[in-house]
Amino acid sequence: MISTNQFKNGTHIEVDGQVFRILEFQHVKPGKGQAFVRTKLKNASNGAVLDKTFRAGEKVRPVRTETRRMQYLYESGDEAVLMDLADYDQVSLPKAVLGDALDWMLPNDEVDVLFVDEQAAGVQVPSAIEMAVTRTDPGVRGDTASGGGTKPATLESGVTVQVPLFVNEGDRVRVDTRTREYVARA
Repeated sequence: MISTNQFKNGTHIEVDGQVFRILEFQHVKPGKGQAFVRTKLKNASNGAVLDKTFRAGEKVRPVRTETRRMQYLYESGDEAVLMDLADYDQVSLPKAVLGDALDWMLPNDEVDVLFVDEQAAGVQVPSAIEMAVTRTDPGVRGDTASGGGTKPATLESGVTVQVPLFVNEGDRVRVDTRTREYVARA
C-alpha cells in the first residue's frame, strides 16, 4: 500500500477495483480543516479521465507496471498488432488504448509498450520523432508578412503539422510528438 504522500505523476494505482494512472496531483492544506490531495486520474483500460480527491495519508494499492520493447506491425480494423521482440508473441491493442501514439508509429517501428498487471495499457513514443514529408505545397516568395511563415505538411504517417516555408516534399523533419510542432529539419 502507498500513501497519498508518495503519489508521483505516472504512478499506477488501484481505485474501486480499477487501475488508474496519476496524470497530476496537488496537496492542499486549507487554513481550516484536514489536508487533502486533489488528483487527475486516467483509467488504464478505457482512457477516461476523472478528478478524485483523497484525504491526506489515505492508502491505496500500487499496481505493478513494466515496459517491454515491441515492434509495431500493422493495423487490423480498430486494433493495432505489435510483436514482442524477446519471444515473438503478437499482441493486439485497441486503438483507444494507443491514443495519439498511433499517429507517430510506422510499420516495423520499435516502441515501448506499458504493461499494467500483465495487461498492455499503452504505448510510449519518443518525445521527438523524425519523419519524411510526403505532401506539402511549395513555399512561394512573398507569402510572409514579417520574415517567418508556415504551411501545412503531411508526414509519412498521415499526420499534418505546420512547417516553415523552406521545407519541401521528401525532406525529413523532426517533430515534437507531445505538441505536434515542427522542431528542425533532419
